[in-house]
Amino acid sequence: MTTAPARPAREADAFRDVAQAQAAYARCIDGDRLEEWPSFFTADAHYRITTAANHREGLPAGLVWADNRDMLADRISALREANIYEQHAYRHILGMPAILEESTDGVRSETGFLVARIMRDGATSVFATGRYVDRYVYDDTRLLLAERTVVLDSPAVDTLLAIPL
Repeated sequence: MTTAPARPAREADAFRDVAQAQAAYARCIDGDRLEEWPSFFTADAHYRITTAANHREGLPAGLVWADNRDMLADRISALREANIYEQHAYRHILGMPAILEESTDGVRSETGFLVARIMRDGATSVFATGRYVDRYVYDDTRLLLAERTVVLDSPAVDTLLAIPL
């Protein structure tokens, strides 16, 4: 009988840490605790939402673009106070994260997702599928996102992209 080689403890920790960070991130959004959402990012984080075709071609343009945590906080403030949109909620279904690279600086990972959108009348539909392409860095107590690229599988993007993915 052949047994699989044991994973190095450090790699196992990176997998666990990323999985926990992803779960906390999704719970924050799905629980409508959006004011907490920017706290998952470093002060100088980059966040963008793009399509798979743009990502594959290396095109930097995105549907949403922020290059610091303050821009993320402004997005939530505008969502709560200025934007007018039909009320809805998300439910994230996350795949297992793939650890792409680990270094003393942090972890690069990729995680597939499906986001269902629940409208006020109860209608539920698949809103988005894709993957998170991330670069995490460690702070004293947890991983923070230094970069998150949300790569959407479909080029057809609903205009109701109010809540963060």
